[in-house]
Amino acid sequence: MSKARLVITAVVVEGRTQAEVARAYGVSAGWVSKLVARYHEEGEAAFEPRSRRPKSSPSALSPTVVDQIVELRGELASAGFDAGPDTIKWHLLHHHGVAVASATISRYLTKAGLITPAPQKRPKSSYIRFAAEQPNECWQSDFTHYSVPGPRGMPVLEAEIISWIDDHARFALHVSAHVRITGPIVVTTFRHSTVEHGIPASTLTDNGMVYTTRLSGGKGGRNALESELHQLGVVQKNSRPNHPTTCGKVERFQQTMKKWLRAQPSQPTTIKELQDLIDVFVEYYNHQRPHRSLPQSCTPAVAYGARPKATPGPPSEETHDRVRTDRLDDTGCVTLRVEGRMRHIGVGRIHARTHVLVLVQDLNVRIVNAATGELLRDLVVDTSRDYQGTGAPKGPTRPKKT
Repeated sequence: MSKARLVITAVVVEGRTQAEVARAYGVSAGWVSKLVARYHEEGEAAFEPRSRRPKSSPSALSPTVVDQIVELRGELASAGFDAGPDTIKWHLLHHHGVAVASATISRYLTKAGLITPAPQKRPKSSYIRFAAEQPNECWQSDFTHYSVPGPRGMPVLEAEIISWIDDHARFALHVSAHVRITGPIVVTTFRHSTVEHGIPASTLTDNGMVYTTRLSGGKGGRNALESELHQLGVVQKNSRPNHPTTCGKVERFQQTMKKWLRAQPSQPTTIKELQDLIDVFVEYYNHQRPHRSLPQSCTPAVAYGARPKATPGPPSEETHDRVRTDRLDDTGCVTLRVEGRMRHIGVGRIHARTHVLVLVQDLNVRIVNAATGELLRDLVVDTSRDYQGTGAPKGPTRPKKT
């Protein structure tokens, strides 16, 4: 039985004075008087719990602001943009001049039934957060697959999109679509980024073969990107296997981009159409979209231009050495992968099918007869050519038939 019912029963039924009941139950005489008056006025309804909501809320949002919150939520979500409370807060402040707390926006969105409960996630406190202190201190890169489904489940378009972003500012340096991402494309896109934005101090990628051959046992030497970074003095960093959160910034960028692409009413059917859409998104992402991980939720372009850019150190003097055992083919050639491409090194037909040792130090190659130790060829690989000829004159031509 509630205390209110006990108090009223003691006064009305038992006939005790209000002052006596107040002392007995340890409550104020005014509260007892109010309960008794309410009982005489309302009867049994006096025992029902009453709302503690104030009669007026001067600080409550006006209906106009609430409508703006709901409208912004719909516009951003339908366009494929982030439509969370932080983003809506930024748009309200910068486009409507209204300052509203993120928690307040979240409460009104929940009340309107516009927030879908998310499943239990790993707590943010368990992640080790890091960010470069300067622009160009570290660039992250990754590529992702994008397909457009067609009738009968057959895709109209299948493409791969490579992204280079700045770790400090989350600025999208280069994003392009291709049929398939290869080693030469990775190098080309990296060079394109350096022409526009300068050379970074370091890069961070996963362990895909287009980025590094460090998990291939060292048999293939440095690939094209590794050689490029080595020559420029750029420190190359790679995530540990099965730890995608290390490259979480570029992973999150790709998720945001693909969400926006899928929300477009007109889906691309060619690589060019896909690239046109990507260019529109990158312009919006860099210069218009607030980023809640940046100071004051500024845009990536603002953060990228706010501080001086980092530069790479001197080129590393460390060489990449490897030893291979092989056998020359019937034409007296041996193949060797250099900077991600297979090179054919001529030794001479006279040495055809000879077992050799191939000693490699960066671009310097020595080919030694494995049985006698005789040096058969010593050269510096010309990376602009596939076939590395011996330079010896060609043999006599056959006489013409009369």
